[in-house]
Amino acid sequence: MSGKSGHPVGLYLLFATEMAERFSYYGMRALFVLYLVAAFFSDQMASQIYGSYTGLVYLTPLLGGYIADRYWGNRRSIIFGGILMAIGQFLMFASACLVKQSIMSEGAEISADVDNGVSLFLMFSGLAFLIFGNGFFKPNISTMVGDLYEKTDTRKDAAFTIFYMGINVGAFIAPLICGTLGDGNWMNPGNFKWGFLCAGIAMVLSILVFSLFKDKVLNTPEGLPIGLPPSQSELRKEKEEEAKKEAVAHHQEKVEVKNSPLRIVLSVLLAIGLFVAFAWDVESFNDYISAAIYSISIALPVFIISDKGLTRDEKSRIGVIYIIAVFVIFFWSAFEQAGSSLTLFADKQCDRTIGDWEMPTTWFQSINPIVVVCFAPVMALLWQFLAKKKLEPFSPAKQAIGLGLLAIGYLVIAFATNDIAPNTKVSMFWLFALYFIHTIGELSLSPIGLSMVNKLSPARLASLLMGVWFMSNAASNILAGKLATLLPGTDGKVQSFMGFEITNLTEFFTLFAIMAGVASLLLFALCPLLKKMMKGVQ
Repeated sequence: MSGKSGHPVGLYLLFATEMAERFSYYGMRALFVLYLVAAFFSDQMASQIYGSYTGLVYLTPLLGGYIADRYWGNRRSIIFGGILMAIGQFLMFASACLVKQSIMSEGAEISADVDNGVSLFLMFSGLAFLIFGNGFFKPNISTMVGDLYEKTDTRKDAAFTIFYMGINVGAFIAPLICGTLGDGNWMNPGNFKWGFLCAGIAMVLSILVFSLFKDKVLNTPEGLPIGLPPSQSELRKEKEEEAKKEAVAHHQEKVEVKNSPLRIVLSVLLAIGLFVAFAWDVESFNDYISAAIYSISIALPVFIISDKGLTRDEKSRIGVIYIIAVFVIFFWSAFEQAGSSLTLFADKQCDRTIGDWEMPTTWFQSINPIVVVCFAPVMALLWQFLAKKKLEPFSPAKQAIGLGLLAIGYLVIAFATNDIAPNTKVSMFWLFALYFIHTIGELSLSPIGLSMVNKLSPARLASLLMGVWFMSNAASNILAGKLATLLPGTDGKVQSFMGFEITNLTEFFTLFAIMAGVASLLLFALCPLLKKMMKGVQ
């Protein structure tokens, strides 16, 4: 199998399905912070809500992964999640249809005379549907990519990179379309409705494409259907038999054991204790969400790894997923500034004019995906070429490279903003450079991480551990929202972080450069240990 060069047709169905779904997600995301600021909240509160939303989006895959592994299977979970997300986008559309303008000019305070209570309720309802829908959709479609291939197939990293390109085709087109509907005046919140409507239509198309073709092409090389409920899945039974044979070969034959009910009780108590610790002396509802995500991000991995049914090798491989997930938190908390602080920076402190034309702020959201679309095939071919030459870096080393590139991107923008006055605008091409470098780093980390989780996970826990992987994104997005509030405003107001004052843009961007750089060096240092823990999986 490792000698085959092409990819199964099912990969391209998942590519198309994910492309349409990501159009929906990123189309809404490009508008979200701007909509919050125009209709309801201050810049700082909008950034925190954005962080809480994106954090919860990546937390609910735990629920969707668990239900898929135990009851529904991947296919049913994907369709159910897609329906929920479509409803969520249409509720966002309804919110923008009913919203009244709250501010009259840039920099003005939100008027207390405007009542947008109904619109606000519809918006939060839409967010709830989007959060839970994503939980059922995201981990299951990613898991199915790996199931199209045999366990030892060397094409998996390339396949996930191609799949990742599908994500970014949708992410590239979405801001260009959703961000240009309306008259472009983002001070008027009513202009956002057409973008939200377009995102909802894209979600409907995603589910239609998947439903029409899933039974024809989503099969293993042997012709077994993938993504079925556990009770119907011949593939699941085959994988479990392979795992038993492997355990025997390593003199670790599995014995059917039952876990004590105390395992669940102790895990719940751990989560509650951590929540109380994290939520101590909180100031807002967003802080309670942060506390919940952080506590679950610790308690659930402990619950999984304490399963007595896992062999020593399985625990070792799951341990690699956990360790890499910690480093991924640092990557995404810096990378996801794109949807909050970097969007506000582009809107207020970047010179976006080319001749007499001014580039819309939302278009910056398309830089990252277009670079992915152009360079993902190059990266996929690079990994395949290096694999044939037996020179391919193993997964954690690739991810350390990604963190290093993230640090370099922030050093570039820190240099560009050095010694500029608070109300001075810099060339938008510096921001282009940052997004380009960050995207190459993303291609070295994110699709490789998806492939790694698929290769290291026991078959019966595949979707749940994919959910754990996305849970690291949840924690990082919460942290990203907190860090985004440190962005210095054009009024020169000083912000603080852990006792240090953030007085200008250079210090703000340097903070992320240091965070990513240190994480990259630490991960490189851990690579020999991680290679041993992976037990031969590359």
